[in-house]
Amino acid sequence: MPKTKEAVFLNIPYDPQFTRLYLAYITALSAISFLPQATLGITGNRRLDRIPRTPRFNMPFELGLAVAWAQANPRHKWFVFESVRRRLNKSLSDLDGTDPYIHGGTVRGVMREVCNAFVSRGTQPTVPQMMKMYRELRRDCPGILKNAGAQSIFTARVFSDLCVAAAGLRSKYLGSD
Repeated sequence: MPKTKEAVFLNIPYDPQFTRLYLAYITALSAISFLPQATLGITGNRRLDRIPRTPRFNMPFELGLAVAWAQANPRHKWFVFESVRRRLNKSLSDLDGTDPYIHGGTVRGVMREVCNAFVSRGTQPTVPQMMKMYRELRRDCPGILKNAGAQSIFTARVFSDLCVAAAGLRSKYLGSD
């Protein structure tokens, strides 16, 4: 019987400027045999792009929920990934004592830091292997968008298709679980 994959929830912005890192997180998590999940996978018709360009504070709130959940459920783990060193201390000082994983805003940095966060998971793919997977997933995006009839990668169907494609790339480049 195949082993059920553990899910990892991505609390990330659905913004075209974040596309590279969005694909990097999907690739990295798939490469280490996790099942990426996001609010895009929750059915319903509530699109974030209808919200006017005002500052959003959901992500710190949602992080607080994750921290509280972990305190009540010790099996639950949470990690903070950040592109800029020390910015977390300025913007969310209550997390003092938490060491965020600093990826520097790069795809390679996301790969490196996801591997650092989940280092206890046994044999891990190398960053170069993950980069091959990422490049192929990125090349596959136009076809995935076309097949889904979508113009944005930030839709439920495209997210699901990207996760399936990334899992297939894991098998291609790293073998099966």
